[in-house]
Amino acid sequence: MAYTPELSYRGSATLRRLAWFREEPMTKTLEALLEATGRTMAEIRAGEVCAKCRDSSTCEECAFQPAAKTKPTTKSSK
Repeated sequence: MAYTPELSYRGSATLRRLAWFREEPMTKTLEALLEATGRTMAEIRAGEVCAKCRDSSTCEECAFQPAAKTKPTTKSSK
């Protein structure tokens, strides 16, 4: 997707400093922030973003989908 949001001076400065901290480009840092926000929202406000979403074409890989819960595996003793 080729959309470049305009950031405020403060927002750009904040992102730049986070990128320096992470030692990664601003684009990768922004991507990581968005993914982390999606995971957090999926945990603490499950379904709220999905309820207002207008694009159902990529639900399976959406960052706002709660993580799949897997059953813990137990080791069999022999």
